[in-house]
Amino acid sequence: MTDERIIVGLDIGTTKICTVIGEVAGDGVLDIIGEGTVPSDGLRKGVVVNLERTITSVRQSIQAAQRVAGVEVHSAWVGVAGSHLRALTSHGMAAIRRGMDITRSDVDRCIENAQAVPLEANMEILHVIPQEYVVDGNDGIKDPIGMSGVRLEVDVHLVAGAQGPLANLRRCAEDAGAGVDGLVVQALASGLSVLNRGERDVTTVLIDIGGGTTDVGVFRRGTLAHSAVIPLGGDHVTQDISQLLRIPPDEAERVKKRYGVALPELADRDVVLEVANPSYTASISTFELAQVIRPRVVEILDLVRSNIEQRMGALELLAGNVVVTGGASLMPGLDQVATERFRLPVRIGKPEGVSGLVDVVASPAHATAVGLVRYGMLHGSAPLAAAGRRDGRNGAGLFSGLRRVLKDFF
Repeated sequence: MTDERIIVGLDIGTTKICTVIGEVAGDGVLDIIGEGTVPSDGLRKGVVVNLERTITSVRQSIQAAQRVAGVEVHSAWVGVAGSHLRALTSHGMAAIRRGMDITRSDVDRCIENAQAVPLEANMEILHVIPQEYVVDGNDGIKDPIGMSGVRLEVDVHLVAGAQGPLANLRRCAEDAGAGVDGLVVQALASGLSVLNRGERDVTTVLIDIGGGTTDVGVFRRGTLAHSAVIPLGGDHVTQDISQLLRIPPDEAERVKKRYGVALPELADRDVVLEVANPSYTASISTFELAQVIRPRVVEILDLVRSNIEQRMGALELLAGNVVVTGGASLMPGLDQVATERFRLPVRIGKPEGVSGLVDVVASPAHATAVGLVRYGMLHGSAPLAAAGRRDGRNGAGLFSGLRRVLKDFF
């Protein structure tokens, strides 16, 4: 029997909750063996506002994935979004004794010094991501261990979240029966899921447009160098339609998904929709509907651009391409609007490099959940996320080929 490991990703979003169960064999291949998606009820803009409803939805999602996979989930890697997240870049330095090579403890000391930044008392650090190292003024170094020098420096990308929202997120998972292996910023998880090899070799902007928020990540040579959360998403498009036609949000969501396009030129001017309301019937052409949708899409994309340029400089000089993912990216024409706003190559990203239930998760809506599983692969020392298969096989073995596969992937 080959060694194998079960890893679970839990994406607790504003509009949906998605659980993905992955199995990693001894050769490092990631098989998706379970998936469960249910509507989300209890979050607003990525933050839990109703514990009871969110716990119920999380439990339903986990149970659905368990039925497909034939495993019982004990713990999961949980995605984090919300405007309470804070990200910054910090610089650290460590002196190296003359005549000594740089060791792991020197690197750890350098990173620890970079973490010594003032944060609000209620903030909890989620990620400390080293960028490139500098040894005696020579930059561009990925791994300085074993090198000679007297001065080691590093820039790290720090991501922190407010303790209250993070505690509520943990409680939702735990009360639904899943311990939390760790909390992972959604932009990081989505990037691990959808970026291909070419995009990892350059600087790529990742935009994950969800229901309540849009998560932004700038990946420089495969490493997250900047992240942010824009408090707008697909739900705001739905609200615009709801207000214009004076129809309930659920009906507006149906209209958006079935007839909505982000680019008016793609709409058929001759198609007129009649949407029934208890007191009247609203009529709108698909072209007029697109004219309602496009300004909100443009607003979201322009906020993304402004956020990146305020922190990192002109986007056209910084990045080589843009990848848009998340459920809202499924809207036709959104990639064309993004190309217009960013003046860079744009594609819609979906999970790559997995096997098993590929057709089930081959959608931008599953980018975060699959990425959480892949993040769990990178942090393989975490506790087992699920019990063994019900047929008696267990997931206790570690996998000799995993680190080689991940090295190739990144």
